[in-house]
Amino acid sequence: MVNLKSGVGRNWGWASAGSSILAEFGTLHMEFIHLSYLTGDLTYYKKVMHIRKLLQKMDRPNGLYPNYLNPRTGRWGQYHTSVGGLGDSFYEYLLKAWLMSDKTDHEARKMYDDAIEAIEKHLIKKSRGGLTFIGEWKNGHLEKKMGHLACFAGGMLALGADGSRADKAGHYLELGAEIARTCHESYDRTALKLGPESFKFDGAVEAVAVRQAEKYYILRPEVIETYWYLWRFTHDPRYRQWGWEAALAIEKYCRVNGGFSGVKDVYSSTPTHDDVQQSFFLAETLN
Repeated sequence: MVNLKSGVGRNWGWASAGSSILAEFGTLHMEFIHLSYLTGDLTYYKKVMHIRKLLQKMDRPNGLYPNYLNPRTGRWGQYHTSVGGLGDSFYEYLLKAWLMSDKTDHEARKMYDDAIEAIEKHLIKKSRGGLTFIGEWKNGHLEKKMGHLACFAGGMLALGADGSRADKAGHYLELGAEIARTCHESYDRTALKLGPESFKFDGAVEAVAVRQAEKYYILRPEVIETYWYLWRFTHDPRYRQWGWEAALAIEKYCRVNGGFSGVKDVYSSTPTHDDVQQSFFLAETLN
């Protein structure tokens, strides 16, 4: 955050002792490169490339990028790795930086490929019921929980399949499809046919939210985005059907007089609205 009057910048106190957040500076990476391209001013490009060079030199536990980086010490914050909240768009934008460069930014592609290999080795697991999910690495162990935000990764894996190492395009397309199926199950196993904020894979419980604080749906786009990518790459009609199911459920349970609202419990057949229409509903979910 920047105070526009004083020019002083700071991070949230909860972000591992005031660390910067991987997803945030990862997202700015692509935006700043494009800003330099549009303006001819290399200042923005140099800022983010400096960060990229530092990241390349740093040791990463198990090859994984933790979600927090302290801007004062240059060291990682707590070792928490997620492809969902706090981490998601860092990986997405490495891939998109390579695509936007007309596939000439080989450094971005290498960082993406290295990251995906580590994620597949340490975070991606298969449940007893045969569902592929992406867990979160916390304090030295894998938490068998997947967030709605992490569901974007099905589409990302499909998008990154072309150009992947060792002729593994088919493998990554299939992995993206497996993630899409898991995320669809998280929707299908609710009363409203809308997915919860996060869902667990613990013993008998699979693709279902356990805690009340994780049962809400706030018009998020990630699952529908993955359907869209998988439809584009495979033309399998199931993805259009799944997208249509979600559209009907949003129309039925989220539409209110003033627009659309999130719901507090997707497992309740009589939903309570949260009275908020998130900006990303128009910018992403409907888009």
